[in-house]
Amino acid sequence: MAGKKGIFLLALLLVLVIIFSTGMGYIKISTLDVIKIIIARFYNDGHLLRGIDNIFPYVIWEVRLPRILTSAIVGSGLSIAGVIFQGILLNPLADPYTLGISAGAAFGASIALILNLSFLGMYSVPLFAFMGAVATLVVVMALSSSGGSVSSNNLILAGIIVAAILSAGISFIKYVADEQVSVIIFWLMGSFGSKGWPDVFMTFAFVLVGFGICIFFARDLNIMSLGDRSAFSLGVNTNRIRMTLLVTASLITAVCVSVSGIIGFVGLIIPHLMRFFVGPDSRKLLPASALTGAILLLSADTITRAVLPTEVPIGVLTALIGGPFFCYIFMKRRGVAGNV
Repeated sequence: MAGKKGIFLLALLLVLVIIFSTGMGYIKISTLDVIKIIIARFYNDGHLLRGIDNIFPYVIWEVRLPRILTSAIVGSGLSIAGVIFQGILLNPLADPYTLGISAGAAFGASIALILNLSFLGMYSVPLFAFMGAVATLVVVMALSSSGGSVSSNNLILAGIIVAAILSAGISFIKYVADEQVSVIIFWLMGSFGSKGWPDVFMTFAFVLVGFGICIFFARDLNIMSLGDRSAFSLGVNTNRIRMTLLVTASLITAVCVSVSGIIGFVGLIIPHLMRFFVGPDSRKLLPASALTGAILLLSADTITRAVLPTEVPIGVLTALIGGPFFCYIFMKRRGVAGNV
């Protein structure tokens, strides 16, 4: 897949998937009507809506598009974070959940749910999820740093330790939750139901800024893959850049998880697929992964929303897809190691 041409084709495919997905659901809306309603809204042209059911614009703008765009942005953000984690940790099995960020977000959300905190309305749970994710990042960084530097192995070990402790805490919360246990379990499985335009704008702002930072340091990330000594000899401040990219990718993950709940394997699968097509250059891999992650998660959400007879939590669907892929990568790595 050529660089700019491939990115353009992926962007075009994403637009097409958004349009087709918008027309799918309990109320079927034709692709032409979807395009007319979107154009009419942007240009404030009511003539385009002639002959279209009055309920269609409401269904598209207030119900479907916020959910569709949120799922696409979250898929994009998780894929960007996956590229960064795999690049920094030099581990193809790393994804946005390696550092325990998801466990931290789940723990914060579980506390908000069991205490029935609603002082910020619908944003109370996402806020606590975000706070839990950020607190987890701070703890993991503190545990893994030594002498002002952070090693990849220490980060993974610290993430596993903190995630194990938080998972035990979540299990205890579910044990004492009683009536709210079903709500906690449903949130932990991930969902894009009832998302609105504020969710779209918030996630888009964080993911866009994070993507800009990652692209800015993409060349340095390429050099860091050669090893710290080689990178240092080429004038790259590995500790500063590693810390900057880790914080950026973790905050992207935290925002995405706080909106959608726990959705695994997206950040694991997409970077691998795109690395096969565009190569390891982060300057190409980041935008390609962002667009493909948006397409994948949006497609999965469309399947569970409009194709399956009953809506399945999106985290369950991505786990069913990602689990076998994870096993494939693990077996492939073991086979390569055995041949060395």
